[in-house]
Amino acid sequence: MKKYDVIIIGAGPAGIVTGVTVKKYYPEKSVLILTEEKKGLVPCGIPYIFNILNSVEADVMGPKPLLDIGGEVIVDQVTDVNLEQKIVYGKSDQNYGYDKLVFATGSLPVKATFIKGHNLENVFYIKKSYQYIQELYEKLKYKREIVIVGGGFIGAEVAEQLAAHPDKEITIIESESQCFSKAFSKKLSKIATEQLRKTMVKVRTSSLVEEIAGSQGAVEKVILKGGEEIQADAVILSIGYKPNTDLAVKAGLPLNIMGAIKVDSYERTSVKDVCAVGDCSQTIGFLTGRSDHIMLASTATAEARVLGYNLFGIRIKKNFKGTIAVFSTQINGLTMASAGINENTGKDANVNFLTAEFTDVDRHPGTLPDASPLTVRLNFSPCDGAILGAEVWGGPSAAEIINTLSLAIQKYITVYELISFQVGTHPLLTGAPTKPVIIKAAEIAIGMLRHAEK
Repeated sequence: MKKYDVIIIGAGPAGIVTGVTVKKYYPEKSVLILTEEKKGLVPCGIPYIFNILNSVEADVMGPKPLLDIGGEVIVDQVTDVNLEQKIVYGKSDQNYGYDKLVFATGSLPVKATFIKGHNLENVFYIKKSYQYIQELYEKLKYKREIVIVGGGFIGAEVAEQLAAHPDKEITIIESESQCFSKAFSKKLSKIATEQLRKTMVKVRTSSLVEEIAGSQGAVEKVILKGGEEIQADAVILSIGYKPNTDLAVKAGLPLNIMGAIKVDSYERTSVKDVCAVGDCSQTIGFLTGRSDHIMLASTATAEARVLGYNLFGIRIKKNFKGTIAVFSTQINGLTMASAGINENTGKDANVNFLTAEFTDVDRHPGTLPDASPLTVRLNFSPCDGAILGAEVWGGPSAAEIINTLSLAIQKYITVYELISFQVGTHPLLTGAPTKPVIIKAAEIAIGMLRHAEK
């Protein structure tokens, strides 16, 4: 049995970044990734396999960065772990010893066992598996009437991409009044849903699936609550993901209320020399301090860098206190992004805030051919003006602007400080220097705070 300084179970973004960070920072350490599949996928790129990329191979993500710097990768499914003896057992009957162990087992689609007919043939999920998505890609080529259940990011993005094929009819069914409602405010959720409706997707909101029906074991239709039937020769269930923790539970690691592996702020479990990172590990809300349910590659890789640098002793202090939750997407050419608190999450956490909004164009002058409207919405504390959340929508620059605002939230920047925010501008790249959308929104916020004081 070969022993390694570090064994990482899982080759997703969290696993790869952990391995690369450890190997770069501690080049003398031996690092092994154990993975079930030789090839992996860029998780956020999966929807675009079905149209823009038009290939599963075009979305491949692998552990080559680790191999290039001397790490090792073995394709072997882990069946068990002995935490006392520090042994990992593989399905191949190979055993692996370790000094440090990292669970980076990711997440799995939530199974819709509560829907009758969920197990019929041609009922699918969006799994983060190369082999599964390759098979799904081939099967969907020959399906014409496809129903997608769930109007979150993955469901909506897959729907948009499939609907771009003229031979297909795509219907998305969402139980809430708008799509994207778990990540966006009511206003932006409505905008996003309207954008989706402008595509060839048939969008059914405030609708519940009662049954997936068929004959001879294969799906033929979806029956909504109330009796309406929608014909379907394929159904994709996209109702969320859950931490992949079966192996961790089997090994004896405790989970939190969300079903994720309990870890501290350095991703360490309660068992010495055992860590967990990414979707399988717990996240704590930045503003709420409560267990959260955020599964993003950006969050996972941030955690992985912290873990990798500190795996053999605290060397770089973790300087953020929780997960902000930064989302972005593009539907029908409109980029939409959010970070931190909105009225949905704020209400749940009993966080009070005010909202300021400003819209302008993202080029100057606005008559430039690729200019488009750009809106910034700031959610800020009525007490001290600290930025608690933000939304941006419009042109592609919205996706990077939200990253700037995420840092502002993380560093407790106030709307007063944004007034002196120094920005670089260029006619072909940004809005006018006289009215940057972030600064103008901050000015509106300050006006609201001054009015509230009177």
